[in-house]
Amino acid sequence: MMQEPQATATRRVLLPAPRSFCAGVERAIEIVERLLEEHGPPVYVRNQIVHNAHVVADLESRGAVFVGELDEVPDDALVVFSAHGVAPAVEREAAARGLDAVDATCPLVAKVHAEAKRAAEGGDTVILIGHEGHEEVVGTIGVAPDRTLLVESTDEVAALDVPDPARLTYLSQTTLAVTEVETIAEALKRRFPDIKGQGAEDICYATSNRQAAVAAVVDEADLVLVVGSANSSNSNRLVELARNAGVSAHLIEDAAAIDPAWLAGAANVAVTAGASAPPQLVDEVVRSLAALGPIEIVERVHTHETQEFLLPQRLRPSAANRPR
Repeated sequence: MMQEPQATATRRVLLPAPRSFCAGVERAIEIVERLLEEHGPPVYVRNQIVHNAHVVADLESRGAVFVGELDEVPDDALVVFSAHGVAPAVEREAAARGLDAVDATCPLVAKVHAEAKRAAEGGDTVILIGHEGHEEVVGTIGVAPDRTLLVESTDEVAALDVPDPARLTYLSQTTLAVTEVETIAEALKRRFPDIKGQGAEDICYATSNRQAAVAAVVDEADLVLVVGSANSSNSNRLVELARNAGVSAHLIEDAAAIDPAWLAGAANVAVTAGASAPPQLVDEVVRSLAALGPIEIVERVHTHETQEFLLPQRLRPSAANRPR
């Protein structure tokens, strides 16, 4: 627990909403939880189901086994593909080995995969805006590896060598900063006027909503704390957004990671969380701030999220068991 001299003035804690879990993350976690209940452990999961250390540790304690590659999964075992999606080659490998595979890919990532497949099959080269090595990017490139080029910056756009400038489609990793994608997409359009694509429309609603919610309060904040794990792309984008606005901001795994020095002179602290971070972690941060002195909690709702995603068919309640 962090320690700071007891504050005398009331500190304002701004809570931009939405924050924490999104529908795709909730769906992915529920898939693993239901499989553990119905199948029993072990349930193997290829890569982290979502990018959050607390979520992973909780599921591990219940019998989930996280692996990097399918060769770590015994033959005929049950395996879940993470919310970030996998390349078709991984799906084929699982089928060839007789693995019982359950796909927890976020439907919005699956949409980008479908767009990549359609573009490549139509003869286009796919230009993917994303961060090299991110699991979602690896999976999307794997849809059409021979017809996909990755760009991370406008400088890379300038250096692109494409087979046919008239046959291009651009797509985006779903967890990037909206402004980042828009900037790169505009550079692509300037260089390749015939290019087709979605650009910022590929950014998932949860990512864009959380960025907009932080943007709406950042001018009032002296400090922004973003709860999320270091490998969470959308959480890192929230930190970057605040810092680009000239406000001190830090990514924290949980309340224990707060450095008391950050709070010096911070009369207004905004606390949010990436889409893969459990909401109770935000509550713990607020309680930690309250332990240091009086606080005023100010909830700032940018938008209400009502999106829901269906579970895979095999995990949905049967008609006979559905509530009447």
